[in-house]
Amino acid sequence: MSAKEQAGTQDLKDKEGKTCAAKNGKLAGLEGDVNLQFLLNGGELTKVKSESWQKKRFFKLLGDCETMWHDSEKIFKKNNSFSIEDIDSVRQGRGSESLQKYVDDSFEERCFSIVFKGKRKNLDLMASSPEEAKQWVTGLEKVITHMSNMNSQQKSEHWIIGCMRKADKNGDNMMTLKELKHFLRQINIEVADTYASLLFEKCDTSRSGTLEGDEIKQFYELLTQREEIDVIYGKYALTNGQMSAANLLSFLQTEQMESVSLEDAEKLIEVYEPDETAKQQKHLTKDGFLKYLTHTKSSILNPAHTSVYQDMSQPINHYFISSSHNTYLMEDQLKGPSSTEAYIRALLKGCRCVELDIWDGPNGEPLIYHGHTLTSKVLFKDVIKAIRDYAFKASQYPVILSLENHCCVEQQKLMAHHMISILGSALLVQPLGNELPTALPSPEELKGRILVKGKRLNKLDAAFNNNNTVDIDSVSEDDEAAEVKENDQKTKPTKSKMKLAKELSDLVIYCKSVHFSSFEHAKEKQSFYEMASFKESKAKQLAEASASAFVHHNMKKLSRIYPAGSRTDSSNYNPVPMWNAGCQIVALNFQTPCKQMDLNQGRFLPNGKSGYILKPHFMRNPDSQFDPNNLTKGPWLQRKSLHVMVISAQQLPKLNKDKPKSIVDPFVRVDIYGVPADRASAQTPHIDNNGFNPTWNTNFQFTINVPELAMVRFVVEDYDAASANDFIGQYTLPFTSMQFGYRHIPLLTQNGDVISSARLFVHILAIDA
Repeated sequence: MSAKEQAGTQDLKDKEGKTCAAKNGKLAGLEGDVNLQFLLNGGELTKVKSESWQKKRFFKLLGDCETMWHDSEKIFKKNNSFSIEDIDSVRQGRGSESLQKYVDDSFEERCFSIVFKGKRKNLDLMASSPEEAKQWVTGLEKVITHMSNMNSQQKSEHWIIGCMRKADKNGDNMMTLKELKHFLRQINIEVADTYASLLFEKCDTSRSGTLEGDEIKQFYELLTQREEIDVIYGKYALTNGQMSAANLLSFLQTEQMESVSLEDAEKLIEVYEPDETAKQQKHLTKDGFLKYLTHTKSSILNPAHTSVYQDMSQPINHYFISSSHNTYLMEDQLKGPSSTEAYIRALLKGCRCVELDIWDGPNGEPLIYHGHTLTSKVLFKDVIKAIRDYAFKASQYPVILSLENHCCVEQQKLMAHHMISILGSALLVQPLGNELPTALPSPEELKGRILVKGKRLNKLDAAFNNNNTVDIDSVSEDDEAAEVKENDQKTKPTKSKMKLAKELSDLVIYCKSVHFSSFEHAKEKQSFYEMASFKESKAKQLAEASASAFVHHNMKKLSRIYPAGSRTDSSNYNPVPMWNAGCQIVALNFQTPCKQMDLNQGRFLPNGKSGYILKPHFMRNPDSQFDPNNLTKGPWLQRKSLHVMVISAQQLPKLNKDKPKSIVDPFVRVDIYGVPADRASAQTPHIDNNGFNPTWNTNFQFTINVPELAMVRFVVEDYDAASANDFIGQYTLPFTSMQFGYRHIPLLTQNGDVISSARLFVHILAIDA
């Protein structure tokens, strides 16, 4: 069977493929779009896996406008399609490692990569012409953008309609009782046969034994009716059964705790009310109310915090900085692959400090990999190119390159050459201004700049005069590089030294790596631009025993924390105690999905995901007596009583898609992170066999002492009495970025991607305690 015949057979499964595509195109906001039509028609692309494996495949968008399909030589291959929702981005040109390795640069404009969420490998493709490649990229980006721009209610409808299509096995647009039962299992809800039959009979008004047209619509409305929304709406819909602008204002002020006017309420009706008659009367119907409640701006994250809102003119050490450890790794640090892709992904997640472990390579070219292990290797210059191309895609604020240098002098010189020639004007090679500074510059002053962290042969004032004639000298190897060497030697050397090239030394401006002896020594002997790196165990010890001194140390200098070398599985430590001590560069393994990375993502969620979060004033004020472990009276102590009511969830994903009858038994846990006095957790009971619309109506109360350092994590898990509970989704955000009142909470996968149809519904209230 040819590729086009395979594609035709695939789309014939939808008997009304063109009609379906038109309907879904309209739903996606792309009705009649030429790029959408191009995707629906499909075309041949060359799939690139290696130098020898480059094969032509026919690709097309299916009629549901949400599934990409391609032919395969393997007749029974199941996974020759993927959802548009699984795509993270489309990268034009030879933007992936494979395309750069296996495709000549003369084909640059014919290439593009589909980058998936999670750990799935990129799909590297080559079109027959630059024009065709552009059509593919533009079309895919349009469909992805329109799907991501749907509000959660639209996504929910889209998801349910998609499930209905899958349940309609013969494609006759009718639903039998058997198909209805299959559909209910598909949407993660298990009901008794008698209830399914009652529901079916109630909707089958024609008594034909099938549901069609308006009967399916009635079934859909019965299924998606949300009693909790009906109750809330009914309480405030006091004007002929609808919400007037005054009624809505009362809701916004009383429940949502918002400082708004009648004019603001009228504007909301104008935006969210779908019924023109109601809109003219300045009324909000229940549909309009649900549309308002499910909009992104009404979710738990304060919309004012989704862009940069903090003062970015403070010294850079006054900010928490999103930081990665072993950035080159895609998996574990014993045998996992090293890749430029790992840097790209970290930078696109807003990471502002990346690590480069550099070792001597053959042919004089330095390599990046994890020393003394089986991890693969990547060229240093290729990593620098990737950093150049992606450093400022997610954030314009400065990127720090943390060098762990194991190279000989000659290869160090080449490292410096590559950074200068590839990064160009973005690389900071001189202090800002014309005279020696006394404090670190701000993120605003360093916008668009790349800083090097590493060893330096001399003081920074040498950058302002030319009397330094030393070309090569020895420096102490007393940081992470030394630890790697120690782990590889049977006996610990008394003093480890390494030769350092002046060319590389001169690139270190504001982040000079030095040994940490004590806080007193650092205060008296070390300059503001000299910074220490701490292994997690040492940092934890200091954060517990000398937290106040650590906080004051970080008011003047930068500190970098890194995971212990014993974490061979690339697991992570808890970053919260380090942040509580004011540490800025708390480096985590970005490649490892875990609770600690959830906390990191939550910490850097606000301020436009810029990778910089301004520390509270009491962590920047030299007169502060703040100690996170021993709370005393002070500006940090603003005790709040946090009330959380977990009301319901919608469209939780099935965890075991291979077992159609497997339904989740969900429960919700609310965790509080912050200073030790604020650490708390509580959870709801589990609901049996319902991931579609479980309801808990469970209340929790927490006392928060230091709200400016507190974070709230909502976790949904599948209860299992016999084994560990399975993770379903989570969402973490700072306490100070929460909106109060009735709020929907998006849920994220373990990799930090949004589960498009799923959400929690809660009520949040915080009052002075």
